[in-house]
Amino acid sequence: MRSVGKPMQLIDTHVHINFDVFQSDLEQMRSRWQEVGVVKLVHACVQPQDFPQMQAIAARFPEVYLAVGLHPLDAQKWTASMADEILSLAHSDPKVVAIGEMGLDFFKAENWEHQKKVFEAQLAIAKKLKKPVIIHCRDAAAAMRDILQEFCHRHGQIQGVMHCWSGNPQETQWFVELGLYISFSGVVTFKNAIAVQESAKIVPGDRLLIETDCPFLAPIPKRGKRNEPAYVYHVAESIARLRNLPLETIASETTQNACRLFGFNLPHRLGENN
Repeated sequence: MRSVGKPMQLIDTHVHINFDVFQSDLEQMRSRWQEVGVVKLVHACVQPQDFPQMQAIAARFPEVYLAVGLHPLDAQKWTASMADEILSLAHSDPKVVAIGEMGLDFFKAENWEHQKKVFEAQLAIAKKLKKPVIIHCRDAAAAMRDILQEFCHRHGQIQGVMHCWSGNPQETQWFVELGLYISFSGVVTFKNAIAVQESAKIVPGDRLLIETDCPFLAPIPKRGKRNEPAYVYHVAESIARLRNLPLETIASETTQNACRLFGFNLPHRLGENN
């Protein structure tokens, strides 16, 4: 990884650093993300029972913030009491900045109707708490659009992000028009990800976010290795090339967008967090 020529601030809006694969070198990994200018990270939640472990990481690293929710591939774990559990956890820690990740995954699971119900329940939680949502959507863009349109019609505008976005430009435009942010991961660096790259060209500058979704989907030139937050730098580089803009412009736009969505105050100097 080449060093950054001048101070630049990046925000990785989606990580899973509570996974076992990271536990042996968290401190060293932190040094690497600080080296490339990552000043804040949003730690997504797969299931509420992971939250205490996530809280411990956020207490250890002030730049780590939290979300809480249930991933669609775990939708079968939803219970009548889980909505109250998510509400309670979200209230319990001021570092919770979003609800999620939640959504629809029609690629890996067939319980589509149940996923929809669990997703709608979590949208209601986020609306009640006035927090943004982190949305997982795989092979389900049309169904996602319909649910969000109906929810917004009945309950008003929601704020949130389509995370690790892999949709085509037409689908991308659906969610931009719904007022959502679009976040790109290492997938945008893959040579065969033509639709994703075309989508990355058309997202308005004030709706663009970047992430690693680590430990998954390491970007080129790290593909095949364990992904980690420092590699969000390569995602930003790739998007800058696709949009024919300086890397510093993409860093500034995506960082300001993340601050606006998640309510962050932007650090004035690297190492500061508030």
